[in-house]
Amino acid sequence: MLKSLSEKLRSAIDRLSHMGIVDKEAIDEILRDIQRALLSADVDVNLVMELTENIKKQAFEKLPEGLSRREHIVKIVYDELTRVMGEKKSAVELKSKKILLIGLYGSGKTTTAAKLARFYQKKGLKCAMVCCDTYRPAAYEQLQQLAEKIDAPFYGEKGEKNPSKVLKNSLQEVKADIIIVDSSGRNALDESLIDEIKSINDVLNADEKILVIPADIGQAAKEQANAFHKALGITDVIVTKLDATAKGGGALTACYETGAKVKFITVGETVEDLEQYDPPKFVSRLLGFPDLETLLEKARSVVDTKKAEKIVKGDFDIEDFYSQIEGMKKMGPMSQMLEMAGLGKLGAKAKGMDVQEQKMEKWKYIIQSMTKDEKANPDIINSSRTRRIAAGSGCRESDVRELVASYSKVKKMMKQFSPSKLKRGGFGSLFRQMGL
Repeated sequence: MLKSLSEKLRSAIDRLSHMGIVDKEAIDEILRDIQRALLSADVDVNLVMELTENIKKQAFEKLPEGLSRREHIVKIVYDELTRVMGEKKSAVELKSKKILLIGLYGSGKTTTAAKLARFYQKKGLKCAMVCCDTYRPAAYEQLQQLAEKIDAPFYGEKGEKNPSKVLKNSLQEVKADIIIVDSSGRNALDESLIDEIKSINDVLNADEKILVIPADIGQAAKEQANAFHKALGITDVIVTKLDATAKGGGALTACYETGAKVKFITVGETVEDLEQYDPPKFVSRLLGFPDLETLLEKARSVVDTKKAEKIVKGDFDIEDFYSQIEGMKKMGPMSQMLEMAGLGKLGAKAKGMDVQEQKMEKWKYIIQSMTKDEKANPDIINSSRTRRIAAGSGCRESDVRELVASYSKVKKMMKQFSPSKLKRGGFGSLFRQMGL
């Protein structure tokens, strides 16, 4: 997520920490690095100059008690970046409501509808999705498939051209806590789109009108957010595709300049890849500071607690082992997890771990080809059993041996690392054992 911006900002902070003397000349040098980093992320030049000027003004004021000059400057950088990224997160009310998604073509509006529904599902609310995009071919099928994927109620009328009629019928048929309505898009905000969305909202009376904007439009997000707000009175913004563009900084800061609150961001392609946008946490991750709260929230949503306890005690079979790996994969790439843990410098090795994760896809078929006894006690798997399992799973014998070896290594490691040892040694000790 904004990898290039993050690397450049971290490089500037690292340079500051290694400087012998922090004088005005040194600060000017660091600020030039920060300016270049923000401009390369498509942040408006006037905003960049305002931000760096504010940092410069505060850099040599009286030091707060307990902070060194370097620490004080890092805090100012953090505070100023947080300010232009939106200052604080928007509240998400967990109650029954109707949400209307609006946006232009290419914004990722339909997939965002499913991600938003999945977000509220995980909070214990029943969500339904309604297709009021009667303009784009295959919009009906796409939203229907996404609804099936997350087991959410879906309503649409294939072939019907009047979105208001579809919506009226849906409100009679659909029963859910959260109703998410996907509206049509256009190549530009024109009168026909404005009239259509207004007519939909006359029927829906939406509690939230959320504009979906792709991060790759950069500073143009400002003009788009202003135009939609003026025409339709949007309440919030979702910025999509933040993981796939260098212009994300421009999109986020542009929304800040309009006064539009970014409520969510999407950071991947799966239905799980939606995050509540929290500027202080977002900036912390950009600068390489830990975001353990988000990491733990992700873990709680995908990990089976009872099986996790067995793993920690070293008392698990090969199916338990694989189920926990599957849970970790749902959290996202290992490189992303290390970023949240404030261990971004391990990124190069994490890339190797991401490649290793791809191999794990084979393990599911290997385990399915094992007998009940082999799953419970992989030590009994000899050369003849290995050949049989490889043939049954369509994998190589070396893949079978790799799975068994990995299982044995983790089991041995977890028995060595009791909870008390992990507490004393911290995650560092565990990462060292894993070769990081």
